[in-house]
Amino acid sequence: MLLSTIDRYILRELLKVFIISAGALTMVLFLDKFFFIAEMIVSRGIKLDELIRILLYISPSFLALTIPMGVLIASVAVFNQFSVFNEYIAMKACSWSYLDIMRPVLYFSLIAYFMANVVMFYALPWGNLSYKKLIFDIIQNRANFDIKPRVFNKDFKNLILVVNGKKQSVLQDIFLADLSNREAPRIITAENGIIFSNKGSLKIQLKLNNGSIHTTQKDRNQYETLNFDRYDLTLSLPDTKRLKEEALVGNRELSFGQIQERIKEMEKDGLPTWGPKVELSKKFSIPFTCLLFGFLGPPLGVQSSRSGKSGGFAISIVVIMFYYIGLISTQNLGRVGELNPYLSVWIPNIILLSIVSYFAYKMQKEIPFTLIDRISYLLDSLGQFLKKIFRRKFTDKNKKYLR
Repeated sequence: MLLSTIDRYILRELLKVFIISAGALTMVLFLDKFFFIAEMIVSRGIKLDELIRILLYISPSFLALTIPMGVLIASVAVFNQFSVFNEYIAMKACSWSYLDIMRPVLYFSLIAYFMANVVMFYALPWGNLSYKKLIFDIIQNRANFDIKPRVFNKDFKNLILVVNGKKQSVLQDIFLADLSNREAPRIITAENGIIFSNKGSLKIQLKLNNGSIHTTQKDRNQYETLNFDRYDLTLSLPDTKRLKEEALVGNRELSFGQIQERIKEMEKDGLPTWGPKVELSKKFSIPFTCLLFGFLGPPLGVQSSRSGKSGGFAISIVVIMFYYIGLISTQNLGRVGELNPYLSVWIPNIILLSIVSYFAYKMQKEIPFTLIDRISYLLDSLGQFLKKIFRRKFTDKNKKYLR
C-alpha cells in the first residue's frame, strides 16, 4: 500500500525529530563517560583512532536506552506541533480518523522497533566483544612497553617488578615482590620470563622459568623457600576491571545464544538463573517499548498542545521516568526471584499497553481527556513558577552587580 502525501509528511516529521532527539540524548549519556575517556587518554596514552573506536563500541549500550526515548519524544513533539498549528484539526476535517492518522506512526514505530532489535541482539554483543579486545590490546601493549631494565615497575596491581635485562620479549634476571597478601608477602626470583596474553580473562600472565619463591608468615617467625622450574603468575593492571565495567556491564551485553548457554550452565551447576533470564526477556521487551511509546505519544502531544513545546517535552520526561523506574523495580524483583524472571520486565509494558489502548479508544471516539488536561495545566503552572523564581534571582543578582 502506497503512502499518501499526508502519510509521508507525518513520517518525515517523526523521523526528523527522532534523529535529533535520540542523537541529543546519546550525546548527553556520552558526557557521563567524560572522566573515563579523560583517564584513558592521560593514564593509558590511547591514540585518537582508539578513542573513536571506544566511543563506537560503547554507543550500543546508550542506543538501547535512547531509541525508545527518542520515539516517545518525537511522537509527542510532532503531534504537539500538529495540534498547535491546527494541522491535526485539518486532518480530521479531511475525514481522516484517528486510526488513519496513526498509520505513519505505525511505520515509524516499526522502524524504531527494528533498530532496537538490531541493537539488542547484534550491536550490543558486538560492541562488548570489540571493546574487550581493544582494552586487552591496550593493556598488553602498555605492559610490554613499560617494562624496562633496572627500573622499578609498579604498573601491576600489588606487584613490584624489576628485571636486569630484556631481549626482545624475554625478561632476564627477574625480581618480583608480591604484596597481594600484606600479612605474608612473597619475593619471587627467576632467571627469565615472558609475557603471555590471556584474551579470555583480559589479563596478562608472566611465565617464569628456573626460580624460587620466598615467603614469610604473619609473625615473621617462619620462612619458606620453594624452587620451581616453571611458574605462571597472573598480572593485572590497576583498575582494569573497573575500566571494563565503565563501558559495558552485565548479562545485557551477551548475545541471545550466550545468555541461553549461561542459563544452561548455571542450571547444571544448581545456581539460580533469575538474572540471565531477566536479561534474556529484556532483549524482547525493550524493543517492544518502541511500539508502545510510538502510539502513546500522539494523544499526549495533542492533549498537551495548550502548554506548548515545553509542556509536551515535560510530559515525555515524566512518562520516561515513570516507565524506567517501573522497569528497574520489576526487573530487580525478577532477579531476586520475587517475580517470574521472564514476566517481570514485561509488567511495565503490559501497563503501558492498557494505557495506550485506553487513549486510542478515547481519541477515536473523540472523548475529552480531563486527567491529561489537568496534568498539563499543573506542569505548565510549575514551569511558569520556576521561570519567575529564576528570573527574580537573575534580576536581583544584576542589581547587586550594578551597585
